[in-house]
Amino acid sequence: MNKAKPVGNSKTTITELMIPSYANFGGKIHGGILLSLMDKVAYACASKHAGTYCVTVSVDTVDFLQPVEVGELVSMKASVNYVGNTSLVVGIKVVAENVKTGIVKHTNTSYLTLVAKDEMDKPVRVPKLILKTQDEVRRFVEAIRRKTLKQEIKREMGKAKSAFTIDLVMSHLENERCLIQLKA
Repeated sequence: MNKAKPVGNSKTTITELMIPSYANFGGKIHGGILLSLMDKVAYACASKHAGTYCVTVSVDTVDFLQPVEVGELVSMKASVNYVGNTSLVVGIKVVAENVKTGIVKHTNTSYLTLVAKDEMDKPVRVPKLILKTQDEVRRFVEAIRRKTLKQEIKREMGKAKSAFTIDLVMSHLENERCLIQLKA
């Protein structure tokens, strides 16, 4: 049986300078660069807690709140917010710092779910999570709620997909920005 571990044992921060080759056509840092960094810090954080290799199985709620500029230092601050039997939810807060002005801005918050794997690539049980602060308890409960909502959405979307008929949805599309040109 794996020993329980406190949240603080696996907290991880990765900081990287945003260079010109990371910029998109609009001159801002490409979202894919930020997603890659989030995946790296989530892996490091989850693996520290699990004590084994972990793979990303889900990325939830990636909202780009503010653009990241070339020349800024971006820090990805990760912590394990929730553990199941073999899965871990890692919360990531992304902040960008302009080193010239000292201005720090929160640019992203995201949640990645990872699964711990053994040497045979089979899911392996992870240690329980020791929650020492009210914030850690809140984050754990929020992760449970996100998991429940995600399951509900998946179930509802499945129902909607199986019940889909074009006649049923036409009235819902009247005020939307689409033109329906079905071929007979």
